[in-house]
Amino acid sequence: MSEKNMGRLAQDMKREIIAILSRLKDPRLTAGGLLTVTRLDVTPDLDVAKVYVSVLGSPDGPAPVIEALNHSAGHVRTELSRKMHIRKAPRLIFVEDGGAAYAAHINELLKELKVEGGEEAAETDGE
Repeated sequence: MSEKNMGRLAQDMKREIIAILSRLKDPRLTAGGLLTVTRLDVTPDLDVAKVYVSVLGSPDGPAPVIEALNHSAGHVRTELSRKMHIRKAPRLIFVEDGGAAYAAHINELLKELKVEGGEEAAETDGE
């Protein structure tokens, strides 16, 4: 399969997985926090698909959410094959994507620097 078709297939799978995950009723997934599918990588033979998930605002952290997603991977795979009308759906592996959490951390650091830098600039202007 060409690279263009693999990219299109990955985007379609990502869209369907997002829809399927929104209908899951696992309390670990619905206990607050924001669950976002950021990226999906599919092997060329459609054997394995890594689903990168960002979890923000969960009180227990992302580990229980990722565990719940991996536990329900078989159900998601079955629904995915039904929705996309494909004979062989890839085995889904949910992986934490720390990109959003890292970006939030960097923003907090920049805010701290801006506040500290603003106070220093005010002191030097007043002297």
